[in-house]
Amino acid sequence: MLELLPTPPADPLWDLAAEFAADPRAERLNLVLGVYRDHTGATPVMTAVREAEIRLAERSASKEYRGLSGNTAFNRAMLSMVLGTEAPTGRATAVQTVAGTGALRLLADLVRRTRPGTTVWISDPAYVNHRPILEAAGLTVRTYGRLDAAGLPDPTGLLDDLRAARHHDVVLLQGCCHNPTGVDPSFEMWEELAGLAAANGWVPFVDLAYHGLGDGLEADLRATRMLADRLPEVLVAVSCSKNFGLYSDRTGCAIVVGSSRQTLRHVETALQNAARTLYSMPPEHGAAIVTTILEDEGLRAAWRAELDVMRDRIAANRADLVVHLRALGHGEQAASLARQKGMFSMLPLTPDHMRRMRRQFGIYGTASGRINIAGVSAHRIPFLTQGISAVLETAPVGPVV
Repeated sequence: MLELLPTPPADPLWDLAAEFAADPRAERLNLVLGVYRDHTGATPVMTAVREAEIRLAERSASKEYRGLSGNTAFNRAMLSMVLGTEAPTGRATAVQTVAGTGALRLLADLVRRTRPGTTVWISDPAYVNHRPILEAAGLTVRTYGRLDAAGLPDPTGLLDDLRAARHHDVVLLQGCCHNPTGVDPSFEMWEELAGLAAANGWVPFVDLAYHGLGDGLEADLRATRMLADRLPEVLVAVSCSKNFGLYSDRTGCAIVVGSSRQTLRHVETALQNAARTLYSMPPEHGAAIVTTILEDEGLRAAWRAELDVMRDRIAANRADLVVHLRALGHGEQAASLARQKGMFSMLPLTPDHMRRMRRQFGIYGTASGRINIAGVSAHRIPFLTQGISAVLETAPVGPVV
């Protein structure tokens, strides 16, 4: 049987990570995977997370199953954090998932079970796993534009594309800190998208993976809350990997905003049934950590303060890269980077540029030009700038995206 299996495509990000690991150069720089790194290059355990783990260990609670919806206290905390304490009661439900990826898949399954053949629109470019997840769930995928040829936001093109989205189509929107471009709509544009969704009857599907790392936690959640307040149905996939640093604990939740309690009861059961066939029940540890933090005033304040430090460091890295690029005469490219936010930056480089930068300098980013700006130690910014400048000056500059 196994001999009949066709050769599957390798994951491009993990292929690059493996190539980096095998690279013997001490000065090599890994900017591929989306993990936060501090000034030493380590991915730290947040202080609030460590304290929450100590309390959980002292409590020594049972390891008994939590149920198909996971940790219900965690789900309530996620609803309050994402939608706000003043969110309309009875209009939303949540189930714990295996990180944000599990939330995306669970909600994709919900869409397929509700309306088989639904078209889901994703941005171009998009997070590399969006299309595979949606297509694996049996959904049709179309794309809408995000950037123009110069790498600038194109509100007209974006809205024009989404005017073609039909009644009951689903539009996947990244709530903040767009991966891979780092470019988000203005809030005014978010309001236009809400109006278009209301007029044409399509459903927003918000992917929240980086909230707190862009303009601040409340600011990064503003667009999602506005959509939930103005529209009858909204789907939200939430990850705790980045803003709580719980990468390997696989912690997230799927939120559904609906129009009635009865509808939401059916939704929760459908999500539970989908979870049962995919992974049965989500892991408890990360959800217990997040719940402990969000339910304790002191831990919550410590977490928010550390999250602000992480955000400020990411912003400082990007600003420093912009300064160094301008000093080397790359003002146009620097201006493009300056408009970005969050963990990722899209360099104005072609796949050939990225290959040459990898081979010549040991600087690893994706073929699309995406780098993890949070993965650079401040003292390595000049080295990164040198690599970018070298390939820009020795080969034609390609499009930003």
